Amino acid sequence: MKANDKIFSVEKSEESSGFLLWQVTTLWQREIKNILAPLDLTHPQFVLMASLMWLSQQQETVTQIDISNHSKIDPMTTSTVLRTLQAKGFIGRKEHATDTRAKTVVMLDAGKKVAKQAIKVVEKFDHDFFSVLGGKVKDLNKKLNILIRS
Repeated sequence: MKANDKIFSVEKSEESSGFLLWQVTTLWQREIKNILAPLDLTHPQFVLMASLMWLSQQQETVTQIDISNHSKIDPMTTSTVLRTLQAKGFIGRKEHATDTRAKTVVMLDAGKKVAKQAIKVVEKFDHDFFSVLGGKVKDLNKKLNILIRS
């Protein structure tokens, strides 16, 4: 390919926001996978359990859709992962009291135990991983929230 055949809009790959986000996410997810493996949890399982724990502290009843919306995991994947967590004895699901289309989700004692352990190790890893940013972590979070909400 000729040097003057410009394909990319950037001169260096380090100038591509999407590529940088991909690289950071890949590195971060690889380590998350490693720290969750001893707890027999996948990253999506952890995210849904943590979302359920968070939402359960905020509201009386938590539905699958609540968890899906909070985690940004699509509803079908959420349902599949919750089914696996139910089979592991970590959560319970039942029909919603007033909405026949919805399922409510509750954390069982075994799930609470594992979720608390997982949250502890993930939060420590997050702290260590992002500590290289020093005082700029809050700024990063603000910018990430802008992207999430757009």
